[in-house]
Amino acid sequence: MTVHLIAGGAGFIGVNLAAALLDRGDEVLVLDDLSRGSIANMAALRGRNGFGFIEADCSDPDTLDVALGVNRFDQVWHMAANSDIPAGVADYRVDLRQTFMTTVALLDVMKRRGRTRIHFASSSAIYGDHGERLIHEDIGPLQPISNYGAMKLASEAQLRAAKEAWLEEVSVFRFPNVIGVPATHGVILDFIRKLVATPDRLDVLGNGTQQKAYLHVSDLVAGMLHIADRREPYAVYNIGPTDDGVTVRFIAETVRDQFRPAAAIQFGEGNRGWVGDVPKFAYSVERLLATGWQPRLGSREAVLKAVAEIIAQETR
Repeated sequence: MTVHLIAGGAGFIGVNLAAALLDRGDEVLVLDDLSRGSIANMAALRGRNGFGFIEADCSDPDTLDVALGVNRFDQVWHMAANSDIPAGVADYRVDLRQTFMTTVALLDVMKRRGRTRIHFASSSAIYGDHGERLIHEDIGPLQPISNYGAMKLASEAQLRAAKEAWLEEVSVFRFPNVIGVPATHGVILDFIRKLVATPDRLDVLGNGTQQKAYLHVSDLVAGMLHIADRREPYAVYNIGPTDDGVTVRFIAETVRDQFRPAAAIQFGEGNRGWVGDVPKFAYSVERLLATGWQPRLGSREAVLKAVAEIIAQETR
């Protein structure tokens, strides 16, 4: 039976991945410092056969090695990162520690223990702002405009160097905005919480024309497992929907219509919501489609599903 170590497994994507792996009959050991993830996120996992959890700082190799103790694992899923991009803009040390040093520490511990298979949650943020150009895996130059994107790119470079030296299998997943539950951050959750605070008004950062691809977490997990099961020595894939995405205006109107239909939407100025925000990109998933896999939901359907899920999460 395969034992999967999920670093950052108490976060939004991590708990969905853990559930899918347990459903397959494998064992899961979650590592998380609970700075972004939470015990509550793992409520449905705790008590399931094959599930284990260790609270540990994933950014320090010695601390991590001690925390693991005699626990064995066969492969690593690296989901640990700072998910708050503005926080990383305000203080570069947040992304340095939570996004890059977690990569360094995990590789260090893997090498000590002779583990040679890792799957890494990267991001479309590594590409930077390419305007209307179609973003494919070989596009360049890679010029991230946020500390989050920079540290994800640095992590990819570290993984590639380790693959040359001693790793046997590396999977790199580059995905756009991922939505669903348990939601811990993101535009949909922000809008819902704003409407809770001011039921008659929804203030939106930017003019609403920002347009991006949105992927439901269920499709993301299915795509990651599909890639990992192919067991390529070094795999780099964009994972996303096959469409051009939806606008922030569409998301704001969807949240308003489902949650507070009488609220007025007040848009801001400019096409960037915050420093480091890429206002629009076109995302190619042709490489992944060529393997025979595709997502079930497009961006529009993913948003509609996630809005209903997150409203239920926030109002129960």
